[in-house]
Amino acid sequence: MIDQFKNYLKEKIQITDEQFDSISTDLKIKKFDKNEIIQYTGDITKHGFFVCKGLLRAYSIDSKGKEHILQFAPENWLISDRNSMNNEASVFFIDAIEATEVIIMPNDFMEQAAIQVPCLQPMHTRLLNNSIRFMQKRINMLLSATAEERYLDFIKLYPNLTLRVPQWMIASYLGITPESLSRVRKELANKHFRPS
Repeated sequence: MIDQFKNYLKEKIQITDEQFDSISTDLKIKKFDKNEIIQYTGDITKHGFFVCKGLLRAYSIDSKGKEHILQFAPENWLISDRNSMNNEASVFFIDAIEATEVIIMPNDFMEQAAIQVPCLQPMHTRLLNNSIRFMQKRINMLLSATAEERYLDFIKLYPNLTLRVPQWMIASYLGITPESLSRVRKELANKHFRPS
């Protein structure tokens, strides 16, 4: 699994096996069972996760007990609670939707690795910028897009998840009811739309 993370990095930057070996000593491999909660809201966590196999999600629960899914993390995605970077309590739960294998990395992994392997710095900056862009787009979609537009954007972002994730979770991510999602899917089917 460490090799999977190495290959992920090699697709993005030119890093040698020796350079990777020098920065990977603090990485740990862990397996989680389906439905296992791996981070609770209120935790002060010291790490993030790279998903090698399986599927994680980050979500909050409001005062009425309703879940609000912020992110899914399938294979080759990174997921963490950014509050933990500042030693603040986690805002989100993270759990395993499927049996999942991850690489656990310290919160400061990228910063420390970039000191040892300078070619990592531009990648780290890109990852941060992509995260900000993702959140800005997500907020804008929730504020202004129709349910259909949100669903089509979900399919574009997560093309392989429509059959792996329960419909109520997709609805939670989209900020709509499961009934509204059913209507959207039916209307798209009537237009002969098929997720690719």
